[in-house]
Amino acid sequence: MSRRDRAAEVSAYGAAAVDVGEATTRYLLYGLLPSWFVPGLADWAMHRRTRIEDTAGTKESLIHALMMAEVGAPIALTLRYEVNPLLLSVQLAGIAVHEATALWDVRTAVDSEREVKPVEQHIHSFLESLPFAALTALSCLHVDQVRSLLRGGRGDPHAWRLVPRRRPLSRGYLAGVAAAIGACVLLPYGEELVRCVRAGRDRARGRKNGAPRDEAAWHVEAEPAPAEPAPVTKGQ
Repeated sequence: MSRRDRAAEVSAYGAAAVDVGEATTRYLLYGLLPSWFVPGLADWAMHRRTRIEDTAGTKESLIHALMMAEVGAPIALTLRYEVNPLLLSVQLAGIAVHEATALWDVRTAVDSEREVKPVEQHIHSFLESLPFAALTALSCLHVDQVRSLLRGGRGDPHAWRLVPRRRPLSRGYLAGVAAAIGACVLLPYGEELVRCVRAGRDRARGRKNGAPRDEAAWHVEAEPAPAEPAPVTKGQ
């Protein structure tokens, strides 16, 4: 093989590699990230269907908010900053904490006797697997940063700093993501939290107002019935 043919082969391989990288980036931005909202909405619908406000209530709803923060923070950082050992560490920590919180979430639902149906369990499997899919795809795109992380960032002065993206994402894309988060995450799960808080207050108010009535009813039931007068017999 001549030197020219070898250079052409290397050039073709490099072009193919760039195409794969761009395709993976598009998959992350326009495929994986938007697909997160679908199971999220489905999970909210299952909570509403099983009347979370009458079972686990505010506690489980707050756990859901915590889980969204654990996933949302690494996503927000990745959209604004370059992938480096610091960002990879944040993503790994977010996944680990998210998994632990997911176990806590299911345990809370089961202890409250809220029915977690098989459909909801499958929805959870999607929500738990998507962070792993995103992290593995990013790791393939940034193998050099994975190696730097394994070395503890030695030799890289920017390894443990937030470095703004060299090629920032468009404002239109970021605005679209923000709108989707508001419509598919903040709005429905905010409604869930408000519904749970109101139901909890109504139950507390009902117990407070119902105690005196119950006590009065007990006293009425406990009082002996007045004795009936003896019948008067004629001729006495």
